[in-house]
Amino acid sequence: MIVGYFQFSPEFGNRDSNLEKVQDTLTGAKADLIVLPELAFTGYFFEDRDELSNLAENTSSSKSVNLLTKFCKNNNFYIVTGFAESEGNKIYNSSLLIGPSGLVATYRKLHLFNTEKEYFDPGNLPLTSIKLKEASIGLMICYDWVFPEVVRSLAIQGVDIICHPSNLVLSYCQKTMRSRCIENSVFAITANRTGTETRPRGELTFTGQSQVVNTKGEVLASSDVNDDDLVVIEIEPLIAKEKLITENNHLLDDRRPEYYEALNLKYK
Repeated sequence: MIVGYFQFSPEFGNRDSNLEKVQDTLTGAKADLIVLPELAFTGYFFEDRDELSNLAENTSSSKSVNLLTKFCKNNNFYIVTGFAESEGNKIYNSSLLIGPSGLVATYRKLHLFNTEKEYFDPGNLPLTSIKLKEASIGLMICYDWVFPEVVRSLAIQGVDIICHPSNLVLSYCQKTMRSRCIENSVFAITANRTGTETRPRGELTFTGQSQVVNTKGEVLASSDVNDDDLVVIEIEPLIAKEKLITENNHLLDDRRPEYYEALNLKYK
C-alpha cells in the first residue's frame, strides 16, 4: 500500500479555505491512504462551545464530507481526517475515514485534552478495526497516544495501520508512538499540524514532525516542525501480522489479562 500524510497549518475558522488547500495539495497524489491532522478544517483552539458549534457539522449533511467524497473518487484514494462532528446536542472531536463511496467509518476521540473538555463531548464509539484494501486500519486522535490501551485494543482486533490525526503541542508524542508500534507490531501514521494559533484564550504552537513508523519502531518518513509537507511512502501492511519477537514469544498471545484487573479500577 502507498500511505502518507499531509502536514499543514489550518486557518482557524475557515473551512472552505482549508478544504481548498487540502484539495489543491493532494490532487493527483498517487496513494491509497492519506492522513490529515486533527480538526483539519476548523482549527483547534476554540474560545467556547458556542464558537465550536458554529463550525461543527453533522456528517449526514456535511458539505465537507460531500466534497471530500467526490475528491476521493476523482483521485481514487482514501482520506482519514480530523473533524468537528455535531450530532443532536453533542459535539465530538472526531476522525473520519472517507473514500470514493463516501463516509466509511467514524471515531470519536475518547481522551479529551486540556480545554477540549470544556467544549467537546467525550467519544462514545468503540475502537474498531476497519478493512481497507489488503489491510486493516484503526483510528485514534492526538492525546490518545498517552494511553497504551488504545493501540493495544486496536492491535488485538487485527489492525495493521494506526491512523493518528493530531494537533500535538507536547514534544514527546512522536517518540512514544515508536514504542507503541514496537509493543504491538503495527504501522502508525501520525499526521500533525504546524503553526501557531493566537486566540482569545491564549496561544498554542504545534510541533509538526509528522511521521510514518513501521512495526519495529523505525521512522520510515518524517517532516520538520514548521513546513507544509505531503509525504507518501510504500509499505507492506501484512508485515504487521507477524507478532513473534522470538520463536517462543508472541506479543499478543503472551498477554496475561487475568492479572490486569487493576486496569478496570479507578485511580486513587
